[in-house]
Amino acid sequence: MTPVFPPAFEARMRQQLAGAWDAFVAAHTTPPPVSLRLNPRKPGPDQYTASIPWCATGRYLPERPVFTLDPALHAGAYYVQEASSMFLEQVLRQAADTTVPLRVLDLCAAPGGKSTHLSSLLSPDSLLVSNEVIRSRAGILAENLQKWGNPNSVVTQNDPEDFTPLQGFFDVMVVDAPCSGEGLFRKDPDAMEAWSEDNVQLCSARQRRILRDVWPALKTNGLLVYSTCTYNRLENEENLAWLRANHDVEFVSLSIPAEWGIETIDEDGIVAYRFAPHRTQGEGFFLSVIRKRAGQAEVSLRLSKPVFAAPTKKILDQVTTWVQTSEDKSFLQREDLLQFVPASQAQAIAFLSRHLHLVIAGTFVATLKHDKLIPEHSLALSTVLQQEAFPTLPVSYEEAIQYLRKETLPGTGTGKGFALIIHNDLPLGWVNQLPNRLNNLYPPAWRIRMGAS
Repeated sequence: MTPVFPPAFEARMRQQLAGAWDAFVAAHTTPPPVSLRLNPRKPGPDQYTASIPWCATGRYLPERPVFTLDPALHAGAYYVQEASSMFLEQVLRQAADTTVPLRVLDLCAAPGGKSTHLSSLLSPDSLLVSNEVIRSRAGILAENLQKWGNPNSVVTQNDPEDFTPLQGFFDVMVVDAPCSGEGLFRKDPDAMEAWSEDNVQLCSARQRRILRDVWPALKTNGLLVYSTCTYNRLENEENLAWLRANHDVEFVSLSIPAEWGIETIDEDGIVAYRFAPHRTQGEGFFLSVIRKRAGQAEVSLRLSKPVFAAPTKKILDQVTTWVQTSEDKSFLQREDLLQFVPASQAQAIAFLSRHLHLVIAGTFVATLKHDKLIPEHSLALSTVLQQEAFPTLPVSYEEAIQYLRKETLPGTGTGKGFALIIHNDLPLGWVNQLPNRLNNLYPPAWRIRMGAS
């Protein structure tokens, strides 16, 4: 069925697309592609042969399965993500040195597509700060990053202006700005219903405020990746022109094969890349890479007193057998919670905890309760889990769904104490083996609410 676009949007896009308008409309009569991105640090299903050319771990699917009822999704083996937005990978591969530790900010990160992608692209010693200002969405972001399992991630819940004092802290900043959503009209009809010219104006003004607030936190020679899922110039090219008029910047060009179908924009030195559904197998997307050529001195990370306590030797002797590491400095303790972070970023994380609201930091390893260490769910899904340290209970598909719905599992286990539930070589979480039953420890807020039929 041919979509009925808002008249003002159609008039502008007819002019913007020139002779490609009919092809653009025709693309909106076809189903949106289904795509996912595999987790390179976990085993998982890779029966999909249609690769996304700009993302090494991206795959197109022939149809949309019921993802909610796939245990591999809940284990963090893959992330369901729109294909165009995976283009972020080319920025990191072509414009940044990911072989060295970097500090990276994903400012508008929920629900976590770009953050999980960044986490996989960065070195294990790097630090990814994923931020979301809305509390409920920050919780979803934290859940998805814990499922992805890399301990190089921190989730914060802050307004962009809270980052202003962190002068020169980040090597790379990704601002996937809230926008009018024109590029989502095919997959989300509600976005078309909500569209208006007034909202475009409001979005553009908000995007400039966001850029103004976070710009000081980018290092000199650092990279800003600005992206939207919209087509209009006000939120895209004109915001880039505004940024150049107010700051000393350089636009970074990427090498893009013509067969990818991505439009390269170069207007008086302003360089950007545009995806549209009649040209690429994906939704509408806009991205530009900007290098900061001048800035303020970097903020000092020195703190007057420690934020985290050093765990006792007794605790360390136990938890170091749970995690694939030999560095005691990777373990931080705050009250009863023990966390694992890249040792090289422990000071930076402590500094951030003084300035921002941290939702999670690294991998939550264990909670200390009555002198006993209780393993955290985050550890079960972590890529640094030492699986051999725990008994494992392999389960069938039906039992895996029961577990993920937080239902009682059949059987009594093979011993006593904590054990890992495993399905197709993927840990799903913990149970506590009791003499007459298995106590399901899956987080209640994460449980599947859909039936298994």
